Amino acid sequence: MRAITIVEGLVAPLRRDNVDTDAILPKQFMKSVARTGFGPNLFDSWRYLDTGEPGQDTAQRPLNREFVLNQPRYQGARILLAGRNFGCGSSREHAPWALLEYGFDVIVAHSFADIFRQNCCKNGILPVELDAQAMSHLFAAAESEEGCRLRVDLERQRVDGADGFIASFDIEPFTRDCLLKGLDEISLSLRQRERIAQFERTRLVRFPWLATPISD
Repeated sequence: MRAITIVEGLVAPLRRDNVDTDAILPKQFMKSVARTGFGPNLFDSWRYLDTGEPGQDTAQRPLNREFVLNQPRYQGARILLAGRNFGCGSSREHAPWALLEYGFDVIVAHSFADIFRQNCCKNGILPVELDAQAMSHLFAAAESEEGCRLRVDLERQRVDGADGFIASFDIEPFTRDCLLKGLDEISLSLRQRERIAQFERTRLVRFPWLATPISD
């Protein structure tokens, strides 16, 4: 998992509440656990005018030009602005995989579904919760003709905008440390590889029969 310290970039505003994981990545695309290949189908039913199916060439599909991610001025956005209860619904990890592959490193929202927030943190996406006043300001800025760029500093737990906007956010210390160091659960376990190996050696001395193959 890649580390996150400071993310600076364009903001794409998705002014919708209760966006569930099936809207983020529809169920028919959950055909793999490879963590890649999902970006083209992010928000599939909103981005395209036809019904998407696995294996389609998305470059040939008709786009919904009204959807925010299809608008030219939001191309290359690294920060997604969302409403309340973002990521509700099923606990599919494919949803943050799709967001990450599309190019989003940070999601700023009024609130997140708990499991979705955890899945984001475990896959290298920083979820930032801000209050209603801050979110209202950011939506207005992002939807304006000038657009909005933000600097999100995880170490300082602060969001800065070019117009003087400043907001602080809370994050659990252990989660913050993992994101700053790029550590997922597997990486955390591997930091104890010597202790794990020693445990296995000691266990086999005490219980040598554990190493005996099971015959038919």
